[in-house]
Amino acid sequence: MKTIQMTLDDDLVATVDKISKALSTNRSAFTRKALRDAINKYKLEQLELKHKEGYLRQPVTPDEFIEWEDEQVWSD
Repeated sequence: MKTIQMTLDDDLVATVDKISKALSTNRSAFTRKALRDAINKYKLEQLELKHKEGYLRQPVTPDEFIEWEDEQVWSD
């Protein structure tokens, strides 16, 4: 693990400290989780963008999923 120095707004630090206390954790652990969550969100957004771009390059054809229609199960 590496120690880093960051500059944050006073109100942001106060909010982080308040939430960290409520979660029974510390500022560093809270920040690590927040950064991991932000990284995971970014990665998911990038995958969704690739997915969208793929369908823009090669759109679904009207009969693309017709073979699967008999496999669908519709509950009452």
